[in-house]
Amino acid sequence: MVHPAVPQASLAPAAVFDWLDEAAELRAGAGLTRTLRSRPAEDPVLDLAGNDYLGLVRHPAVTGAAAEAALRWGGGATGSRLVTGTTALHTELENELAAFCGFEAALVFSSGYAANLAALTALTDPDTLIVSDAYNHASLIDGCRLARADVHRAPHADPAAVRQVLADRTQRRALVVSDSVFSVDGNAAPLPRLAAAARDGGAALLVDDAHGLGVLGEGGRGALAAAGLAGEPDVVATVTLSKSLGSQGGAVLGPRRVVRHLTETARTFIFDTGLAPAAVGAALGALRLLRAEPHRAERAREVARTLAARLAAAGLQASTPDAAVVSVRAPGPEAAVRWAADCRTAGIAVGCFRPPSVPDGVSRLRLTARGDLTEDQIERAVATIAATAP
Repeated sequence: MVHPAVPQASLAPAAVFDWLDEAAELRAGAGLTRTLRSRPAEDPVLDLAGNDYLGLVRHPAVTGAAAEAALRWGGGATGSRLVTGTTALHTELENELAAFCGFEAALVFSSGYAANLAALTALTDPDTLIVSDAYNHASLIDGCRLARADVHRAPHADPAAVRQVLADRTQRRALVVSDSVFSVDGNAAPLPRLAAAARDGGAALLVDDAHGLGVLGEGGRGALAAAGLAGEPDVVATVTLSKSLGSQGGAVLGPRRVVRHLTETARTFIFDTGLAPAAVGAALGALRLLRAEPHRAERAREVARTLAARLAAAGLQASTPDAAVVSVRAPGPEAAVRWAADCRTAGIAVGCFRPPSVPDGVSRLRLTARGDLTEDQIERAVATIAATAP
């Protein structure tokens, strides 16, 4: 049946995007306006909002390695990884990252987001069931949307529910997907039980260890290493280089045949320009520093525990951290925005998470427990957050 064309009112060129203004007004009414804020190179505000978990982003070993890489290899990678975008430095990082985390191989991407999209779209097909944790990061959710697979949204951190879904599946293949540490409250996934459920159900396990690398496991080797799952033949990890390693980019780690498959089929690898040499050098410098100074991982966890305990003692609803993220609940989105603004005015930068960024709909402040924070800075941060609480 041929449907007749629907008559459309003629719009002036300047009016075709008027709907964007209406959408902006709706977001403003719901307290969901988001704005960009440029920060100066020398910012007097104490940063508890970024993801520099180990405090390495300005470390001379990291910035020096970035500068050396840029001088030697140039400002950009010049092309996709399969054309001209793979330098000897990229290969060094992949080899050392895989060895450090306990996997056979690694593949570096321009971002952790791109790594997640690659893994989810290249390791699935229409005859695959993806079982994804309800609280997974947006990059995993978007990867599930782009995959041609059937997707089931499982209850948060519930291996029993995952086990049941896998038992009832009709698809030939299955992939269980979870963050290792969830970025909102900083709680860790029950990886050993999740892996057992996946294995018993004949599924592979894909874990985004963005918030575990550098913080969890012996010397910061990550949540999968801590759970005894690194290097297993049915386990794949994704990581970001922009958090504990103070750089930019991401990677997929896993069996060599998985990395080979992604190299040959993953669209966000094949058609994306390779990670800039400076970022590769910075990540490699940070990785080598962490390997030489493994105490940095435990220090980040110690700071997180201290922050959470002191905020709770001040009467605030602080999460119990499993890694280096601490969240403090706010009465609502507008209150959270005001609270974060008041903290910044007082010299403390904190994250502000509101719907739709939070899967449970609860607004909160999100704090980064940097491993380089001093006792005075911790005390100042707690006092400021408590004094400005709504």
